[in-house]
Amino acid sequence: MQKRACKNNITGFYFVLPALLGTLIFIVIPIFCSFILSFTDWDLLNEIKFIGLENYKTIFTEQVFTQILINTLVYALSVTAFAVIIPLILSAILYSKIKGSEFFKTVYFIPFITPAVVIAIVWSWIFDPNIGGINMLFRTHLNWLFDTRLAMPVLILVSVWKLIGYNVILYLTGFSTINKEIFEASQIDGADGIKTFINITLPLLKPTTCFVTLVTAISSFQVFDLIYVMTEGGPKDSTNIIVYSIYKYAFEYFEIGKACALAYILFGVIFMLTLLQRKLEKEN
Repeated sequence: MQKRACKNNITGFYFVLPALLGTLIFIVIPIFCSFILSFTDWDLLNEIKFIGLENYKTIFTEQVFTQILINTLVYALSVTAFAVIIPLILSAILYSKIKGSEFFKTVYFIPFITPAVVIAIVWSWIFDPNIGGINMLFRTHLNWLFDTRLAMPVLILVSVWKLIGYNVILYLTGFSTINKEIFEASQIDGADGIKTFINITLPLLKPTTCFVTLVTAISSFQVFDLIYVMTEGGPKDSTNIIVYSIYKYAFEYFEIGKACALAYILFGVIFMLTLLQRKLEKEN
């Protein structure tokens, strides 16, 4: 019996070995190497030089880093807020079995499965100051993606639009776990739809809301495609965020050490926000 169990364990190990090797080669080793490189000066061509914490000191003392950090927080928090509240309302409407609900579920989900580059190109045309549909529709002459005041709101709008469908599906899954008898009891007690939603639905959807908020926040901090295609961090760094700065440091300025250091600063920001959210979740 023991020999058979041992044989089964060995067979199972062989099955998971490719996944383990992939994780080791493409995740564990790169994480370790990038952490080491964050303490070095390397331009991909010359010899690697160990410089200690200089990369971190340089980043924190650069004036543009403050703006990049603020841009990242504004973008991530705004997208997270809207991409949680709007899908929650839409999923509540769709769960009420309105006419054509299945059609709307499909329509909402299409943007999420569409490649981000395609979405960025289409929305760049829509907000084009010369031939864009937005200016033609509202008869305005705004330089949406070339104005420091408008570029970030446009990116937030596009990002929320892309994420709505996925979060709606998550919320609908959360709605399906709620016992329908609870809603029936609230109707018998005379509670209207708004009171039922606030006092019953929202508390029961708390685990789903926490999950949606966490996933949306993490994805918002890691956005790259939309900014690369639509604004390239401009105008005047008004849409430059940490992930795009990592790309610029690594593949435009060839400062690999700084890019790795900035990546671990981003990791620290996401890690602290995750801990904060978990703490708030436990307190509530």
